[in-house]
Amino acid sequence: MAQDPSKTEKATPKRRNKARKEGQVPKGEEIQKVVGLVTGLLAIRFLIGYLYERIAKIFYWAFTEGISLEITRDNAYPLFAWCVKQIAVIVLPIMFLLAFFSFLTMRLQVGKLWTTKPLQPKFSKIFNIISGLKKILISPEVFVRLAKSVFQASAVAMAPYIVLQQEYGKLLPMFYATPANIAAYILSTGYKMVCYALVPMLLIAIADLVYKFYKYEEGLKMTKDEIKDERKQAEGDPKVKQKQQQKAMEFMAQRMMQDVPRADVVVTNPTHIAVALRYNALEAPAPLILAKGAGPIAEKIKEIARENLIPIQENKPLAQALYKQVEIGDMIPEELFQAVASILAKLDKFKKK
Repeated sequence: MAQDPSKTEKATPKRRNKARKEGQVPKGEEIQKVVGLVTGLLAIRFLIGYLYERIAKIFYWAFTEGISLEITRDNAYPLFAWCVKQIAVIVLPIMFLLAFFSFLTMRLQVGKLWTTKPLQPKFSKIFNIISGLKKILISPEVFVRLAKSVFQASAVAMAPYIVLQQEYGKLLPMFYATPANIAAYILSTGYKMVCYALVPMLLIAIADLVYKFYKYEEGLKMTKDEIKDERKQAEGDPKVKQKQQQKAMEFMAQRMMQDVPRADVVVTNPTHIAVALRYNALEAPAPLILAKGAGPIAEKIKEIARENLIPIQENKPLAQALYKQVEIGDMIPEELFQAVASILAKLDKFKKK
């Protein structure tokens, strides 16, 4: 399937995490095979003495005691258990090494991941026969796998040919060799054949791994619209955020207007700014800003002040300073004490004090 040309942007961390949770991770199957072959080959190479002793012990028993042993109902099960134990002692070390290095190879490629989603059946793909046939017949992946298989088969076929050509002159003298020497020669020659075959297989596996990572990155790429949508989901839709901010401002304004009747005085600009002040020594050591606003909000503050018979004092510099410097609910700063005190002193509430 051709890559969508509109997907030009690298995948975001969110997209990568989602793909990872679904089990979509880059991994090379060929590198797993090569690691398994190398592990098995080295295990046999370095455990050959141990394997020889165990197998020789079995054959010695078979041709000395076992050949004359009569199988009965009483000794059949102990004999079977002994055979299984001997086979396990031979096979388990190699199997353990294979399992360990296979796990290590997969862990290095994939990291810490455990999910069953790739095992879950996808019926949409099962019943979509046309799409399946296209993937089988037209997909570039088919040709990549075919080329990979051809190269591997060629490597496996060429290795014995090259080794046998090199060893051709040594085959005739083997006619006079002992059985032990013949067995050692066959093992060493087979070892050389496998090593020759592993070199091109390792190169193919590395190329396959690079290709898998490349295809994975290409498959995760996103369009610019997808990145914008994801950013909107993470940060919130601007329209929704604007409505939320508008509602919050309306709530704050409503709450602020409810506090205006508690004010002692409203300082104005005189037309487009209004600040409601309250002073009560039991509440705070300095006057507080109960409400402030500009434009329609200022007109609303003055309207509520008139309805509640709250004095309105015009002082342009003080109104601007209070509006810019002090937030609602805060005390006025020290540098404005004198200006505010001069206004409060004119009020009937504070004249006696």
